[in-house]
Amino acid sequence: MRTGRLEAFSDGVMAIIITIMVLELKVPAGDHLGDLVHTTGIGLLTYLLSFVYVGIYWNNHHHMFHLVRHVAGGVLWANLALLFCLSLFPFTTTWVDESRLARTPVVIYGVNMLAAAIAYFVLQTVIIRQQGVDSPLRRAVGVDLKGKASPVVYLTGILSALFVDRNGQVGVGIALACFVAVAILWIIPDRRIDRAVREHEPPD
Repeated sequence: MRTGRLEAFSDGVMAIIITIMVLELKVPAGDHLGDLVHTTGIGLLTYLLSFVYVGIYWNNHHHMFHLVRHVAGGVLWANLALLFCLSLFPFTTTWVDESRLARTPVVIYGVNMLAAAIAYFVLQTVIIRQQGVDSPLRRAVGVDLKGKASPVVYLTGILSALFVDRNGQVGVGIALACFVAVAILWIIPDRRIDRAVREHEPPD
């Protein structure tokens, strides 16, 4: 089957995920800036980080499927696995917010991010295997240093939250810094797939 229905469904799910996350933000009880910071400050920051992550996945997903013409059952299931991991973002984001950055919610938040990264890698791998030895996606991805480095950084953050300063917030701070670092890494434009898309577009 062609990719249109898969892409439309994925776009809709990601839009709903973002909508749910923003609806979880608490409205300040007062009308002063201090009320906003006290009531919604952490929530705004965690929402921003999760929004950026969903945006990154949407962007990469969109570009990846520009190099795919047809999909089989394996790709559909791999895509659903990715959407399942992303659909947990509103839950884990809200837990981190409401716990005021407690250790266990931050660890679960990191596990959610790690699971999403693995699911995306599996989806990418299934597509490449389906396309065969001359896969345009395989040539565009190359050695995929960012894709290989991201799970390592996530795991570093998770282990830091678990074992560094377990009675304080140092480990949690390291974990959050790791999660932000991966987001920054992926926000930096990567022209490989853009270039591959242009090469495979039919001439006007």
